[in-house]
Amino acid sequence: MHPLLEVRGLTKSFGGVAALSNGQFTLRPGSVHALCGGNGAGKSTFLTIVMGIQQRDSGTIRVKGQEVSFSRPSEALAAGVSIIEQELSPVPAMSVAENIYLGREPTGLFGRVDFARMNANAQDLLDSLHFRISARSLMMDLTVAELQLVEIAKALSYNAEIIIMDEPTSALGEAQADELFAAIARLKEQGKGIVYVSHRLSEIFQIADDYTVFRDGRFVGEGPIGDVTRDSLIEMIVGRPLTEEFAKSNSPTTETVLQVEGLNAQNAVKDVSFTLHRGEILALYGLMGSGRSEIFERLFGLTPDLGGEITLHGKRVTLSNPSEAIRRGLAFVTEDRKVSGLNLMADLRDNICMARLNELSTFGIMRRTREASAAQRMIEAFGIKTPNDKLVVSGLSGGNQQKVVLGKWFLTEPGILLLDEPTRGVDVGAKREIYRVMSDFAAAGGAVIMISSETDEVLGMADRVIVMRDGRISGEVARDALSANSLLHLAA
Repeated sequence: MHPLLEVRGLTKSFGGVAALSNGQFTLRPGSVHALCGGNGAGKSTFLTIVMGIQQRDSGTIRVKGQEVSFSRPSEALAAGVSIIEQELSPVPAMSVAENIYLGREPTGLFGRVDFARMNANAQDLLDSLHFRISARSLMMDLTVAELQLVEIAKALSYNAEIIIMDEPTSALGEAQADELFAAIARLKEQGKGIVYVSHRLSEIFQIADDYTVFRDGRFVGEGPIGDVTRDSLIEMIVGRPLTEEFAKSNSPTTETVLQVEGLNAQNAVKDVSFTLHRGEILALYGLMGSGRSEIFERLFGLTPDLGGEITLHGKRVTLSNPSEAIRRGLAFVTEDRKVSGLNLMADLRDNICMARLNELSTFGIMRRTREASAAQRMIEAFGIKTPNDKLVVSGLSGGNQQKVVLGKWFLTEPGILLLDEPTRGVDVGAKREIYRVMSDFAAAGGAVIMISSETDEVLGMADRVIVMRDGRISGEVARDALSANSLLHLAA
């Protein structure tokens, strides 16, 4: 039996610089094949060529034994190859069914769209995947996790035999991720092949049958997932042994820097109380919709005061807007860097300095020398890989984009970091660097509150965990009592 997808010697250069050299990949029917690699490894280039979005310089692509050369994505879809992209692009004002069948709506009399049939087909598809979403719901009313599930349903609606999933769980909580994994298992039983791209190694070892590693645009190795250990896979991805995945050296003190009493926030967050100590990394843990992000938004002055008290360094504060929160020493790294963390069309210098415009200007005129110096300090401090500070940030890898966000906030010299999913969508090497930043910040006298959907990350980095459920605190766990079971028991 032919492989569903077989790629050999794939190459692609941009402006004389090789983005991909000797790309190789083999996907068996009824299997999940993990495509692994750090940011900038060449994975995205590889996938866009396979989908016909970009044209290869050389190499061969075979689908079910037949050599193909797709010049546009519609040709790939017609050949049974579909993709679920990391960056979602829904039409907010349209329904779930309309988004799934956009551009290929079923029609009836006089060519009119048959909405009844379209809604029924979409609902049957969603139900078959066990996604608890109504086909008639508007996309604008869905959560980010639900949008991701709709995107997955859309890709499967093409009856594809080869399904590329690019970071499909990046916006999903553990419950929704389990729904996805169950759907993947059913697809495998039907003989379909899944190309699975994820920076979450725990997922790869949970669902993948085979693996392929790219590094610096080159094929590094492949094989059955059962033949490789976590440590050896990490070494293949980053090019060196990673002696310790979680860089942690801080020690909490007993000094309280933040005290929250009876805090209420949007989306039914009620009566939340906790303390944060100097030198501590405190984690907020819970399932999607448990109210974690709403607490951060309230603390940073992004949402209205609905009751409760906030005390910073022993002084009661109101924090009615972000400017006041920044002035009080808070910094907020949001969960979606592309939407609320960065100006993707601006360069590194502008992005790094945007939270310190007043300090870097005189009478409203930017002091360019001071601005350039400030940006360079952060580029060096965070090891941002860029030829200069005028590069547009959309051209950076996910890990480097996240470092720009961190650099922007560290330039404000904060005392408390609010980190919402700080390592989402970054590779294992960049993750360790972010863990080091968190730990060093706390060790130097700062304090960190971290939201993470990755249990291993919470277990590895948190000194203490506050668990949320249905908008309320369901429990608190000290580091010496932390376990996956204890967290999930309180969160579910």
